[in-house]
Parts: sequence; structure tokens; C-alpha cells
Amino acid sequence: MSFAGHAPGSSAYRRLILGLFFAGIATFAQLYAPQAVLPQLAQALAVPPATAALSVSAATLGLAASVIGWSVVADRVGRVPAMAIGVIAATVLGLLAPFGQHIAILLVLRCAEGAALGAVPAVALAYLAEEVGPRHAAAAAGSYISGTTVGGLAGRIVAGLAAETAGWQAGVWAATGLCAVAAALFLWLAPRSQGFVPVRRRSERGSGVTARLRRLLRSPRQLALYAQAFLLMGAFVAVYNYLGFHLAAPPFLLPTWLVTLLFLAYLAGTVSSPWAGVLAARAGRYPVLLGTIAVMVGGALLMLTASTIAVLAGLLLFTAGFFGAHAVASGWAPVTAPTESRAQASSLYYFAYYAGSSLFGWVLGLAFGAWGWTWFVLIVIGMCALAATAAGALRGGETAGS
Repeated sequence: MSFAGHAPGSSAYRRLILGLFFAGIATFAQLYAPQAVLPQLAQALAVPPATAALSVSAATLGLAASVIGWSVVADRVGRVPAMAIGVIAATVLGLLAPFGQHIAILLVLRCAEGAALGAVPAVALAYLAEEVGPRHAAAAAGSYISGTTVGGLAGRIVAGLAAETAGWQAGVWAATGLCAVAAALFLWLAPRSQGFVPVRRRSERGSGVTARLRRLLRSPRQLALYAQAFLLMGAFVAVYNYLGFHLAAPPFLLPTWLVTLLFLAYLAGTVSSPWAGVLAARAGRYPVLLGTIAVMVGGALLMLTASTIAVLAGLLLFTAGFFGAHAVASGWAPVTAPTESRAQASSLYYFAYYAGSSLFGWVLGLAFGAWGWTWFVLIVIGMCALAATAAGALRGGETAGS
């Protein structure tokens, strides 16, 4: 009898959800921790701010480049072993990275760290789709995404607080220590795979990686989901990159410490991602995806005002909408893919996700510098509209298994 998936309420289901929650923390706290210590890092290594910021970009580029490779590894050695190898290697590299006293060495180590971290986003949702029944996959994916929001927030806050008194290296080490604890909890909690079938046991014709990738890239539904990742993540990262500059200028003139606390808006995503997953399981993924994109647009419109309170409320809405949309789309990609291609579907989604982050996190900065905040926000809204338009390919295609 084929494995039908762990049922909600069972011990294995709880361990799976909690384990992936900690996997999200272990990955994203490490990935974004340097963002909180960029001023200290720039001063210590005598580099301009834009060069210091490459310590974040190098890791996200490494992650984007590695996710497809990790999906291949996971198809052969198993989902949990692949994620275990990745998080352990990333933790070691995270501890080594602050020893790089030259920016070039630091960037190489951060790129390698990001490549190792790619194991979790490349594999986690495929693992989840195989171990949880299709009816509950959306809600379970939301719980995983909430862990990524906690990780992104915790890494920045822990690193920032430690760096305030002990320097940027201590900040990065503190965040890496947090990740090591979260990784250990993930490895302890995650149940053994029961729904996974290794590639070498599959007899389907054309099951090679290239064939599976080609099949996914010809699917309008998969391309629509990758468009969500590319456009919405690009818009999200750009807002967080440049909103601080906007609020530090007239008419707001907010102090640096208060601008730093903007990262607490991530908590809106911690709440919205599991909520969106549960709602998608009840009402369907497509309407929830469109609704969360609409929330993003509403938040962006509020950020056009000259009121600090309205801008912060807009940021909360924008963040909640983004993580809700991401929870729905990221969990949908592996579920709607053929069984033998689930890991590749998830890895392609995250490739688009981090490609959007890297590209638009830079390009929209050029728009902000050249045309100002209003045009910047209008471009962000346009990207949300494009994502909603692309989502039209997903309309009416949901079944119990997709």
C-alpha cells in the first residue's frame, strides 16, 4: 500500500512541521545575518557600503546557483540526508566566514555558505509534499514559511545586537550559533522519509534531471508559479533595501536605530504565512494567492503617503501579503508537479525567487536613485500586477492533488 502522508494531529506530523520550522530558522538566520552589521563590516574592512552589501548578495547568488544541484543530490541520497549535509556544511562555513579579513575572501566564503544553505529551500517543500497528504500540504507549507520569517528576523536582530557591543564578527558568530541550535533541532525532529522513492528505483522513461527540468519549464502552471517567486520576491527585497533610505530623509528623518527596527515587520509574515496556508486548504490556492497579492498592493499604496504611521502600517501589510503569497505559491509548485519532478519544481521556484531578489534588489535601487520613492513604489505595484496576471494560468486547475 502506498504511503498516504502523515495526518494532522499525529506525532509524526507535528515533528515534521516543527522540524521544518527549525530548518527555516537555520537557513534564513544565517543567510541574512550580515545585513544587520553592514556598517561595522564596511568600516572594519575599509570598503564602501555597496561593496559590503555584496556579503549578502554573494550568499543569495550561491544559493540560487545551488538549488537545482541539491535537488539532484536529494533524489539520490534522500531528502533529510541532503538537508542535513547542507545545514551542517553551512554552519561550518558560517563560523569561518568572519575570519576573512579581506572582502574577497569573505565573499568567497559567503558564496560557498549560500550554496550549502541551498539544500533546505531546494528540498524542504518536496519533502513536505511527499510526507503530508495533498489536502494538508498548503497548511504545512505555511508553517515552514513562518519558520523562514522567524529566521530572517532572528538572524538580523541577534547579529545586530551582538555587533553593537562586540563588532561585526561577533554578530555573525552569534547568528551562526543560533543557526547551529536550530539545525540540531531540525535533525532531531524530522521524521524519516516514507513517501520518497530514490531516482535509481524509478523506471519511468525520461526520468533524467534534464528531461524533468525541461518538462517543468514547458508547463504554463509551473512557469506561472516561478513568476510569482521572481516578481514578488524582487519587489519585497527592494522595498526592504530602500525604505530605510526613504525614512531617514525628509519629511520623516527617523533615527538609525528606529529604521533598524523595521525588520520587526517580518513578524507580520510569521503570522500570515501559516494563515494563508490554512485558508488555501479551505478556499483554494488561487483566490488566496490573488488576495495576498492585493494585500501587498494595498500596503505599497500606503507607503506612498507622508505619514510615518501610514508607511509603517503599509510595510506590515506589504510583508504579510508577500509571505502569504509565498507560502501559497512555494507549496503549490511541488504539489502540482509530477511525482518524480517535485524536488526540481521546488528548486526551480527558489532559483526564480533568489534570481528576482538579486536582480530587482539592485535594479530598483537605480530607479529609486534616479526617479525617487513615488516611481519606485509604482514599479513595485506594477510587478505585483504582473504576478497577478501570470497567476491566471493557475485558475481552475486545482484538484485534490494540486
